[in-house]
Amino acid sequence: MTFDPVLLAQLTALLVVIGAFAGVVAGLLGVGGGIVLVPAFFYLFTALGYGGAQVMQVCLATSLATIIVTSARSVQSHNRRGAVEWPILRGWALGIGIGAVIGVLTAAMLRSVVLQGIFGVLGVLIGLWLAFGRADFRLGNTMPTGPLRGVIASAVGFLSVLMGIGGGSLGVPLMTLYGMPIHRAVATAAGFGILIAVPSVLFFLFVPVADAPPLTIGAVNLPAFGVVVAMTLITAPWGAKLAHALDATPLKRVFAAFIILMALNMLRKALGW
Repeated sequence: MTFDPVLLAQLTALLVVIGAFAGVVAGLLGVGGGIVLVPAFFYLFTALGYGGAQVMQVCLATSLATIIVTSARSVQSHNRRGAVEWPILRGWALGIGIGAVIGVLTAAMLRSVVLQGIFGVLGVLIGLWLAFGRADFRLGNTMPTGPLRGVIASAVGFLSVLMGIGGGSLGVPLMTLYGMPIHRAVATAAGFGILIAVPSVLFFLFVPVADAPPLTIGAVNLPAFGVVVAMTLITAPWGAKLAHALDATPLKRVFAAFIILMALNMLRKALGW
C-alpha cells in the first residue's frame, strides 16, 4: 500500500498529542489511558486503510501494551506519596488476571463491529457514572473478600480487555463505592492496569490478525505502541501530581463528557450510521 507522507506525518503528530493526553489522564484519574487510546488507534488504522474485521483486536491489544508502561509509571509516582493500597492489589491479582485471559480469548473470536459496540455501550455507561454518580453512594465500607471478590475481580479483568482499558475506569468507581477515598482509589486502580495488561498482551502476541497494519506482532502494533509510550512516560507523572493537587470533581465531569462523545461515535460506527 502506498502511504501519503503528509498523512503519515499528521497521524504521527496526532499520536504524540494523544499519547501525551493519555499519560496525563492515566495519572490524574487512574484510567490507564485506554479509554482514549482505543478510539484513537481505531481512527488511525482505518485512516491508513486497515479497517478489516479484526482491526479492533489490534486497537485493544496495542492499547493494553501501552498500559503496561503507563500503569507502571503511574503506580510508581503514586507510591512515592504512599497512596497505593498494595493489599488490595495482591488480593485482587488472581481474579483480575483470570478475567483478563478469558477476555482475550473472547475478543479473539469477535468481529470488530461487535467489539466496537461493546466499547460504545460500556464507554457511555462509564462516562455517565463519572459525570452523575453520587459521591456519597456506597455499597459497603470495605472492599469485598472471598468468592464475591473473585467474581468482581474477574469481571473487571474481562470487561477491561474487551474495551482495551487498564481497569481504572471500572476500578476507581468500584473502590469509591466501597468507601475508599478518591485519591487512594485512583492510585490503586493504576495498579489494576498492570494486572490486566500483562497477561492479556502475552496472549494477544499470539493472536493471528488478518490485514494487520505493518510491524504488528500478533495483534500488537509496534509503531503506535512506541510513539504513545514515549509520551506517556513523560506525562503520566504530571497527571499523578495533578491528582493530588486538584479537586477531581470538575475534571471528572469534563473527562466524562469526552468519554461519552467518543463512545457514542464508536457505537454509531458499529451500527453503520
